[in-house]
Amino acid sequence: MARAGDTSITWETLPWDRDPRQVLSRSQRARITSRYEAAIPRRIATLAPTITADAAAAADDARAEISRFDAELSTLLPGAELAPLASVLLRTESASSSQIEDVTAGARALAMAELDLARPGSNAQLVAANVEAMRRAVELAEEISPASILAVHAALMHGTPTADPGAFRDQQVWVGGSSVSPHGASFVAPHHDWVPAAIDDLCAFIGRTDVPLVVQCAIAHAQFETIHPFVDGNGRVGRALVHAMLQHSGATTRATVPVSAGLLGDTRSYVDALTAYREGDASPIVTRFADAAFAAIGNGRQLAHDLVEIHETWTARITARRTAAIWRVLTLLLRQPVITSATIQTEIGLSQPAADAVIARLRDHDIVSRASGRQRYVAWVAPEVTSALDAFGERARRG
Repeated sequence: MARAGDTSITWETLPWDRDPRQVLSRSQRARITSRYEAAIPRRIATLAPTITADAAAAADDARAEISRFDAELSTLLPGAELAPLASVLLRTESASSSQIEDVTAGARALAMAELDLARPGSNAQLVAANVEAMRRAVELAEEISPASILAVHAALMHGTPTADPGAFRDQQVWVGGSSVSPHGASFVAPHHDWVPAAIDDLCAFIGRTDVPLVVQCAIAHAQFETIHPFVDGNGRVGRALVHAMLQHSGATTRATVPVSAGLLGDTRSYVDALTAYREGDASPIVTRFADAAFAAIGNGRQLAHDLVEIHETWTARITARRTAAIWRVLTLLLRQPVITSATIQTEIGLSQPAADAVIARLRDHDIVSRASGRQRYVAWVAPEVTSALDAFGERARRG
C-alpha cells in the first residue's frame, strides 16, 4: 500500500521485440533481452503532497517573490508599454529551456529566426519554435487540459514530423542508454497505453486549488516528465506547463518568470530531484524549483535593468518630437532586437519610406547596425540588446 503523499512509481515487465534488421555489437546483443521494465506512474489527482518543512517554506517564499517580481515590471520602463520586457523574459525563458536540452542559440540568431531569416533546421529555428510554444502555453493558461497540452506540443514541434507534433506517443520511449533498446536506460517511461489516463489524472491535479502553488507546479512538472507523453519535446513542454500554471493562478499577470534559467545553472540537481520524486520524495523537486525561481528572478531583474539603461541611453541620443514614430521603434527594439523595414511597417503602421527613414536615423545614432543573413531585404540588429540577452544566458549557465 502506498503511503499518503507518496509519489513513487512502480514497474511492470513487458516484452521487447528486437528489430532483426538492427546491426548490433556483441556487447549490445548481450544487454538486450526479451523483457524490460517500464514505469507505472502514480495517480496524483487526489495526492496530499508530503514535503519537508524547509521545502514548504522555500516554496512559500518563492511564491511571494514571483508575485513581487511580476508587479515590479510595470514600473521599470516609464513612458513605455510593459510588453517589451514581458516578451523579452518569455524569449529568455524559452532559450534557457532549450539549453537544458542542449539546443542553444545566441540572441541575435534567435531574433533572426523569429523573422524567418535563419538557416532551415538550425538551432535558432528550434529555439524560435520553443518561444512560440511558450506563447501558446501562456495563451492557453485559462484551461490546462490534454487538448491545450497537445496544442503546446504542436507549436513546439511544428515542422518536425518525426516528433508527431500535437499527438501523444504511440511507442515506448526512454531516457539515456542507447537508441537501440530500453535496456540500460536511466529511466524507462510508462508504456504508451498509460499516457492518456495519466495526463487526465495530471490535469485533475493541476486543476486543484488546495495545493500551494510552487509545490503544485514542481510536482506537476515532475509528474509530466515521468509520464513523458511525447516522442520528443517533453522537457520543453513540461517547463512551458509551469508558466501556464503560474499564469492561470494569477501569480504572474505581466511577466514570464524565467524558471528554466534558474534550473540551467545546475541541471544535475534538477535530474536528481526528478529521480527522487519517482522514488517517492517530492521535497527535492520542490526545493529545486524554489531555488530556480529565486535565481531566475535575480537574473531577470538584472536583465530588465540592463534593458532600461539601454533604452535611456538611446533616448538621450535622439532629438525628436514626443509623438514621433522613432520612440515606438525604440520600444520595439527591446523585444525584437533584429528588425527590417517590413517589421516596422507591420508593427508600427508606417509606410515603407517612413520606416526606411527611421532605420536611417537609428543607424546614424549607432543604435542599429546591418545584420547578416539570407534574405531579400536588409535586416538590422540592435547589438546592445543582443549583448544584454547573451549576458543573461551566460549568467544562467554559471548558476
